This record gives sequence, structure tokens and C-alpha cells, in this order.
Amino acid sequence: MRAWARWCYRHRLVVLVLWVVTLLGLGVLSGVKGSAYSNDYTLSGSDSRRAYDLMASAFPDRSGDRTTVVWRTDDGTVRDGAVRERLEPALREIAGMTGVGEVISPYGAHGARAISSDGRTAYATVVFAERSEQVPKALVEAVVERAGEARTDGLRVELGGQAIVYAAGPPGGTAEAVGIAAAAIVLFVAFGSFFAMLLPLVVAVFGVGIGLLATGLISNVVTMGTVAPLLGTLVGLGVGIDYALFIVTRHRKALLRGVDPERAAVMALDTSGRAVIFAGVTVCISLAGMLVTNLRFLDGIVVSASLTVVLTVLASITLLPALLGALGTRVLSRAQRRRLSAGGPSGTGSAPAPAADAAPGAAVRWSTLVERRPRIIGAVALLVMVVLALPVLSLRLGIIDHGNHPEDTTTRKAYDLLADGFGPGVNGPLQIVVDGATPAAVAALTERAKATEGVVRAEVLPVPPGSPVSVISVIPATAPQDEATDRLVDTLRDEVVKPSGEQAHVGGNTAVGKDFAEVSRDRLPYFIVTVVALGALLLLIAFRSIGVPLLAAGMNLIAAAASFGVMVAVFQWGWGGELAGFGKEGPITAFLPALMLSLLFGLSMDYQVFLVSRMHEEWIRTGDNARAVRVGLAETGRVINSAALIMICVFLAFVFSGDMEAAMVGVGLAAAVALDAFVVRTALVPAAMHLLGRANWWLPERLDRILPHLAVEPADAEDLADPADSARSGDSSASADSGDSGRPPEKAGLSVSGKR
Repeated sequence: MRAWARWCYRHRLVVLVLWVVTLLGLGVLSGVKGSAYSNDYTLSGSDSRRAYDLMASAFPDRSGDRTTVVWRTDDGTVRDGAVRERLEPALREIAGMTGVGEVISPYGAHGARAISSDGRTAYATVVFAERSEQVPKALVEAVVERAGEARTDGLRVELGGQAIVYAAGPPGGTAEAVGIAAAAIVLFVAFGSFFAMLLPLVVAVFGVGIGLLATGLISNVVTMGTVAPLLGTLVGLGVGIDYALFIVTRHRKALLRGVDPERAAVMALDTSGRAVIFAGVTVCISLAGMLVTNLRFLDGIVVSASLTVVLTVLASITLLPALLGALGTRVLSRAQRRRLSAGGPSGTGSAPAPAADAAPGAAVRWSTLVERRPRIIGAVALLVMVVLALPVLSLRLGIIDHGNHPEDTTTRKAYDLLADGFGPGVNGPLQIVVDGATPAAVAALTERAKATEGVVRAEVLPVPPGSPVSVISVIPATAPQDEATDRLVDTLRDEVVKPSGEQAHVGGNTAVGKDFAEVSRDRLPYFIVTVVALGALLLLIAFRSIGVPLLAAGMNLIAAAASFGVMVAVFQWGWGGELAGFGKEGPITAFLPALMLSLLFGLSMDYQVFLVSRMHEEWIRTGDNARAVRVGLAETGRVINSAALIMICVFLAFVFSGDMEAAMVGVGLAAAVALDAFVVRTALVPAAMHLLGRANWWLPERLDRILPHLAVEPADAEDLADPADSARSGDSSASADSGDSGRPPEKAGLSVSGKR
């Protein structure tokens, strides 16, 4: 690692040019090739997927997504000449736009059902030639503008559909810009230096930028949802800034001890850099755990997020040392440089640190308090986490729809107009798709569907002449997200379709969401076991201890449960959701548990690695568990809290992304990081480690012999550590640990460095 860091430092111009050329080259290639994101929640082999495939074969010219134009008149009916004169020309113009397949008007031959029973509400269906995410924004804006021109006093016109959502969202990059700006403020406050603040941001921007461009190119050959690049950016910015922060902090500490810039950079990469690599590996492994669910929609998210994490780690260990070489001592504030110049650099690393860089008194006092009162502090922290986790017991998975959008959006207004005029079920119609049945059999199925409790209307839709496929549209009495609608899907399958003996399947967006949620819920336990086991195994190898990985696994599960509890309270129960602009409460999107848990376990493992690796250094050096925990917490607490604040800012910024799923992930991850950094790692973990004593570092000798050696710290970590650090972190009589003193036995193999 030292040779790598030294090479990047000395050949900084080459490294910088390589990164810039890569970014620009991928940018040009991406501009030529473009991207092909596609949302598809259907599951291979599911009943709703079979219905979807049959629908696609029956309506090959209607493969694109649909937008609904809804209008309601306050006086008279929508059949009045004054209303038709405003809407019919608009619908004809929209039908003639390039990229629009057809417009099904309520004034046409097949539109009678699109006028409400009171005659005051009607809707037209605009069928695009492509899926929503591929429809040009200019076309969607033209449709919205032309339909909006029909509005007048007493005549409301609103539009719904996913294409409208994409077009109405904030400009791309808004969330990223807000997150970076907030992170810059935190970094400047933490470092007091403009250049030190800039370094983590530059590293993260390069890693995320190249990751996004590469993800867009990969989307042409791998199916990726539109949320994949957004979540990749969210994860990449968070971990990229944090990883660089840890390395820059270590580099600055060495400079303030009088170490020359090159050796300081090498020391930083050989200590914090190793931890960054290990942390990045744990995040990627956690993300890869989503593959266990076999939900193909998640594959693109795994690729995007993992690729971005790998690139941010690579930027942290190559681009960052090159930038450190270019800046020299300018990563320090002016006041720090003046003090350093007045004192004279020693170049040996043995000079005492300036007072400004000493471990803050609050961190030392808190660390000492945790050591003295581990039971009380641990119990209070655990109680807080348990209370916050209680809402997770009512977690309900599903697919959000336009009814969850804020009340001032046109999509939410269109949803409400349809529900008021036609009943809530019209926003989520079901389809019974029949293959090869006779007209009499289809008619019989239709009658049985009409007689089913919870069905408002069932009718056979027209299909192209000669098609063997028949489609029965079923309008439920309840809203798409209502649990009664889920039960209706089961009833139609079990009591209507199955007894008929026909080749028929129940589909529609509601059925797709139900199937996806059920499969997600059933496979979630396998995913949790896989991710937790892999993370614990990595920690077992790294720290050669049974206690550390078991404690980490338990704490990660507690943090995940509490963060999900917060997300359920906000988005499912609606506590403050409308006030914060998140829209109406509803189920948690079905794919989020696997995604959230993978990110939570990965990020939690990051903090565990950075915290415990410093404790482990001190344990190897002194063999005193109480001292190791106290010193590790005091010295890493400030940087972990700064890193957590940065992640919280980045994650919360994605509330402004315009994507409901991204907002859920952002709030959930922000809550998780806050709880993990300020409760779990600051109180619960150190309290538990004080109570466990030497058991934290115990490893059976037989297991030690068969485990490979993985160095999170360098082979001579004690040579790189600053002896003054320990003294500054509270070298008091509080180091006694009920007989836990002296160096650990070498034969126990506790050092991950290979020094046995």
C-alpha cells in the first residue's frame, strides 16, 4: 500500500490526467450511445407477468405507457357542446403528435365508459409509442401544454401517468447539488480549510461522475430501472465523501505532527486507506446480497451502486494522494500552517501535536463517561432504538402510485378526480387475460367476475380481429393500495379463474405490485441471513475475534429495525409526511427493504470498521480492553460524527429528487446513519465492548490457524500511530479493566497484520 501511495503522490500529474481523460472519454461515449433505462416490476413466472405477456401480444401497437387526461365541469355535463369544443380539438392535436400511438377519447365509439354516471367527469387515454422513461420530455410537455389550454373557469383539466411524473420532476442534478453544497459546509466547519474541504468533494464527484456515465452505457445491455443511477449517485456521494474524509483527516494529523507531506500521505493511505478499501468491499458485498432475492429489477441497482462504490474507493486511493501531493500543506488552515512553520517540522512524526488538533475535550469526556457507566448508557441507547423500531411491526409492502403524490401536483389531482367521478378502483383496474377461450367461455368468466364481492364493473375489452387473446377489465370497489384490493386479486385467481379451467391470468399494475411485494417479503429472510453472515465473516477475518463480528451483526440489525421504524412512521403512517412534502401515506415500496438493508448493513459496517480498527490498534499495542475502547471512541468519534453529518445531508438532499422511492431511501438512510453514528457507535457499541471486556477479542486457537490473514492495519501499525494520540485521548487511571491489562498473547493471533 505504501508503494502504491508513494507512486500516486510522486506521479500526480499522470494520475490526474488519467482520471480527467477517463471522465471526458466516457462523457463523449455516453453522448453518442445514450442510455436505455426501463422500469419493469413484473416477475418472471408470476401470474401477473403471464397476463402482461399475453396483453403485449394482443396489443402490439400499444406497447408504450399511457397518460390520462381528466376533466371535470362544475356546470352541466362533459357532453355539453361548450366542453366538447374545448377538449376535442386538443385531443385531436395530441393524437397527431409524433410519438403518440393513439388517443382513446370518451367521445369516440369505445369511450362511453370514460364518462362518469353524473356526466360531470370524463377522461381520455393517451397511448405513447414508447415506455414512459423513454418518451421525450419535449413531447410530454407539449401534451401537458395543449391539454392545459382547454382549462377555463368551471372546467378543470389534469393529467396523470408516469411520463408526466418524469417530465414534471425537478431538473436533473438538483438533489446532487443540494447534497454537495450541504456536505461542503460540514467539511469546511470540520477542517477550517477551503482546500481540505474541496478534496473529498472532488474525489466523490470523479467517482460518481464516471460511475453514472458507465451505468448509462451498461443500461444498453443490462435492464436497469430509472431509480438505479439515482441510488448509485446517492450511495456514491455518501461513501465517496466519507472515505476521502477519513484519509484527509489522517493526513492532516500527520502534517500537524511535523511529518513531511509525502510521508504523511503514505501514512494516511497505509492506515485509513486500508480501512477504506475494506469498508468499500463490505458495502459491495452487502449490495450483492440483493441478488439472493432473485428479483431482476434489483440487478441494475446492484450494478450501478456497486460500480460507483468501487470507483469512489479507487479515486480515494489514487486520485486523492495525487491531489494531496499537488496541495502540500495547503490542506491545513492558514493558522495551522503558521503554527507549524513557527514550530519547525521535524519530519519524524514525534513532535507533539498543536493544541488545535488535539482530540476535543468533549469526545474524551464522553468516552470516559461511557467507560464508567456502560450499563446505564447502554440501556438508555438500547431503549431508544427499540422504541423507534416498534413501527416496523406494521410494515406493509406494495407499490406506490399517484395517490401518494403531494396534493398540489397534477398527477395527484387527476387521481382524485378519477376517484371522485368513477370510484377509487378506476385508478387501478385489473385485467383477466384469457388465451384461446371461446366467446361463450369469456362471457361466463365476465359474469362470474361481475358477481364477485368487491367488483364494481367487469366488461370485455375490444381486441384486434383474429386475436386468440380476450381481455376482461375488472374495476375494484377499493383503491389500488387498499388491502381489500389485494384480497380481490386472490379471489379472482382462486374463485373465478381457477374453477373455469381456462388459460387465464389476472394482471394489471395492482396485481404486479402485489406479486412483487409477496415475493420480496418471502425472500427477505434469506437475504438478511446472507448479508449478515458475509459481513460477520469479513469482520471475523479482519479482527480475528468472535465478539466483534457478533456484536456488529446484532447492532446492524437493531439499527436497521429502528430506521425502518422511522420510515414506516413517516411514509406508511403519514407522521409529518404531507407537511414535509412527501405526499399521502401508503405502503413501503416492495423493493426497498432489500435495497435499504443492503445499504444499511454496508454503511453500518463502514463505521464499525473505522471505530473498531482504531480500538484494535490500541488493543494490539497495550492489551488493555478498557483503554482500547476509550481511546478508539475518543479519537474516531469526531470524524465519524462529521462523516455521519455529511451522509445525512447527502441522503436528505434526495428528497428533492422528485422520485418517491429515492425520497424514501434518502429519509430511511439518513435516519439510519444518524442512529448508527450518534447512538449505536457512540454509545451502544462502546458500552457493550466495555461490558464484554477481553471477550471482545477472543478467538479459538483452532479457528485462528485456519483463517486467512487480512490486514486492515499495516504490518507495523504501531510504528505509524502517533504515541501522543493515546496520551491526548485520556491516558488516565481509568484504564483499569478488572484485570484486563497487559499485551494479548501472541499465540492468539489477534493481530490482523500477520505479526504472530
